[in-house]
Amino acid sequence: MKKIILILVIFLLSIAVVLGQESHDSEIEKGKKLVESKISCDKLSNEQLEAIGDYYMEQMHPGEAHELMDQMMGGEGSDSLKQVHIQMAKRLYCNENIYIGYGMMDSGGMMNMMSRGMMGNYPVSYDYSYYDYWNIFWILLFAVVIFLIMWIIHRFGMKKTASDTPLNILRKRFAKGEMTKKEFKNMKKELGE
Repeated sequence: MKKIILILVIFLLSIAVVLGQESHDSEIEKGKKLVESKISCDKLSNEQLEAIGDYYMEQMHPGEAHELMDQMMGGEGSDSLKQVHIQMAKRLYCNENIYIGYGMMDSGGMMNMMSRGMMGNYPVSYDYSYYDYWNIFWILLFAVVIFLIMWIIHRFGMKKTASDTPLNILRKRFAKGEMTKKEFKNMKKELGE
């Protein structure tokens, strides 16, 4: 009797998983059809926006990765996941400049990282914030300072010193014994010294 109940429970769970997957797949397919239809955003219901958001999530994180993302955002059927899907649709399909976040992750955390490009290959945010402009400014300032330092070194650091004159070079060579006194005098005469 226990074996029959166990087999029956496993069978029912298998059916529930298959039906749940088909339901999820049909929701993604529904979202795809809505995206392809190019319906105006003001004519879409929250359920339709949720389907579009679910479709975009599948495009960014296909298969098992999508399921893991859904679990991290509250799990299938949760209000937080529905809100994330709706916000994604509004952001990606409707081009509204809204924050994609919810619940415990609203304060920055996971959703903030995701809005900066970690949600797959699709950049969710194209705009620059105030801090992004400052980062660009500091990078450019740093490049200009490096350029000026290199220019000053090249311009003023490469000048010949008094010790590098032709006569001083001759004296050094004579002192090292690289030439005779006669050769030294001849070369000195050629230099006009």
